[in-house]
Amino acid sequence: MTEDELHPLSIEFFKLHAAATVISPGNTKRQWMDETDLRFAYRCTPIIIANASGWEFACPFGFTVEWNGGAGRDAIQIRTSAKPGEIETFMGSHFGHGIVTFHTGWLIRTAKGWATWARGVPNGVKDGIIALEGVVETDWLPFPFTMNWKFTRPGAVQFEAGEAFCFVTPMLHTVLDDAVPLLRDLDDDAALAKAYHAWNSSRTAFNEGLANADPEALSAGWQKDYVRATHPRSSSHAHISKRALHAPRRVACDDDSSAS
Repeated sequence: MTEDELHPLSIEFFKLHAAATVISPGNTKRQWMDETDLRFAYRCTPIIIANASGWEFACPFGFTVEWNGGAGRDAIQIRTSAKPGEIETFMGSHFGHGIVTFHTGWLIRTAKGWATWARGVPNGVKDGIIALEGVVETDWLPFPFTMNWKFTRPGAVQFEAGEAFCFVTPMLHTVLDDAVPLLRDLDDDAALAKAYHAWNSSRTAFNEGLANADPEALSAGWQKDYVRATHPRSSSHAHISKRALHAPRRVACDDDSSAS
């Protein structure tokens, strides 16, 4: 099947070798969110949707990677119980300058005009190191890309077995250059201005109720306008409060079901 025959929302993962990493739909959970009071971070629907809007690649083994601050490739050391061959297949120091390079073991193909946004898990927090993001033209690319993380300072960072080191989301990137940002005054749209001011008044009153220990506000805990899409304008538009992507499935070489 060629990229021109792919369904616009298809994303194909071609396994390059037996040690290719495990792919799964994005997990909505984050440790720092679990640790917030009453897990209030999970009340933010846009965060939950972002966390699940893609597929994760998992570390095949646990390891500690340490950078001494030098620019050379040998400035990064990897400590793990994995075998040398397993380490070299999965990760290493390719660029130097505190950058750790990972290999997914997969070649990704998307439909014409669609790219793959590769990054760390959305809203993931890892002290001392940051995932570098890339938009890759996987509609034509005949080879895999690498996932890179850069230390923010000298030190050691630990990755657990099964922890996601790469997160990918298909994006229709060829139309992005045609987007035209427009700056307008709110009063240019009377209906929108009215809706905004009504929401703002409600929000202010609710927050004041919480501050004053109003029983009704305390019982509600938080406003749910976005989660419930209670705004009149939302009735004519799709609203998603939960997301669960399909798990990748094995298909035969003559299976064209992804194009149906």
